[in-house]
Amino acid sequence: MNPQSSRTPFNRRTFLSLAAAGGMSATLAACGGGTSPRDAGGADPVAASGDGGASGYDGPNVDLAFWNGFTGGDGPTMKALVDQFNTEHANIAVTMTTMQWADYYSKLPTAVSSGNGPDVGIMHVDSVATNAARNVIQPLDDVATALELQESDFAPVPWQAGIFDGKRFAIPLDVHPLGFYYNKALMEEAGLDPEAPPTDEASYMEALEALKGAGIQGHWASPFPFTGGLSVQSLIYQFGGSLFNEDGTTVLWAEEPGVKAMTWWADLIKQGYSPAKVDQDADYVALKNGENAFNWNGIWQINDLKQTDLEWGVAALPNIGGTPAAWAGSHQFVLPVQKSADENKAQASRVFLNWISEQSQAWGEAGQVPARNSAREAEEFTSLEEQNTLASQIDDLKFLPAVPGIGDCMGEFDKALNASVLGGADPAKALADAAARAQKILEDNATKYGR
Repeated sequence: MNPQSSRTPFNRRTFLSLAAAGGMSATLAACGGGTSPRDAGGADPVAASGDGGASGYDGPNVDLAFWNGFTGGDGPTMKALVDQFNTEHANIAVTMTTMQWADYYSKLPTAVSSGNGPDVGIMHVDSVATNAARNVIQPLDDVATALELQESDFAPVPWQAGIFDGKRFAIPLDVHPLGFYYNKALMEEAGLDPEAPPTDEASYMEALEALKGAGIQGHWASPFPFTGGLSVQSLIYQFGGSLFNEDGTTVLWAEEPGVKAMTWWADLIKQGYSPAKVDQDADYVALKNGENAFNWNGIWQINDLKQTDLEWGVAALPNIGGTPAAWAGSHQFVLPVQKSADENKAQASRVFLNWISEQSQAWGEAGQVPARNSAREAEEFTSLEEQNTLASQIDDLKFLPAVPGIGDCMGEFDKALNASVLGGADPAKALADAAARAQKILEDNATKYGR
């Protein structure tokens, strides 16, 4: 939800491992040992003293465990924030444990079930509903109410994404959207203005034609989830469609907008703007090596490109279909369910959660867009030119509906992408076949999660 570092921790490997983790839902849901995914080993939420951490913490010394998957360059940034918090709060000692995201999602339900879960965690937005339904994480309405957190304090899209079944289960930390990266030297070689990247379909196709005329295949079309799948998902929304209906009960990607999106992507190859077979990550490597001019990729690549000698720029995704939209992920704070009541830890955890949220302008340096409005408006963030540019998309970002197990369906979408782009299948048929399989998954999940 790259799944973000000076290199790129949310790279192909991370993305594919997260996709694999999404397929584990049936196994992980069984951790509770009963028929209801709401039962995670009999654990019950432990409420704070009633003010959600608003009054701070003045109790005895407590140790808090904080788990996350920030294994790349974003890890040191978060660790520095944790260290700062510990310095300012003598009676709260937070220990940060970092692991690969796939391991994190595998270990967390089991740890909660056994009473050994962390006090605070980070979760990608598309995993919140699933873990809420399994009773792995607890509601945070007390935090939002006591701290007077409102939608107006945050970007609306990630704020709303933390709600499941009418309850808030997550507080947004950031969003990490796709952006449009371009090689200025190649644009200039093709007679294009390197300071004026294309912004819509007409200017984009004109640019690709100019690049093609200069012997440059301008935009390599990946047949893989990363970055092809994220790009086509963005295009579906741009063409006025959606992956699912609003309540996540019906697959919609085989409708006309989806067919237009997949066809546009596959046509990059047919029209000679892309090689026929693009290996995983080859599109981004080609940008860095001066082999293509355009690449749609995540905000986490900014820090990586800054380490090169490439003449490059980044902009919001061009509006190909007529509706501004871009895929994005989001890291959100969660409080795992605790088997044993500890009011002091519960209160201190909420104090920590709110403090980090308030400091999140520093998180932009790790290659993220803070979800909190005040953090995005702070000089520390606005001075980050590239991140601030991609933050302009914040109201147009798209997440999956908050439905347990919905990520299980996306493997079927990825099969349609691969068949259409790499296998030459008819996009309409590939999407329809995939949608039928995904619809069955949705219906099975509805039964499994008691929806």
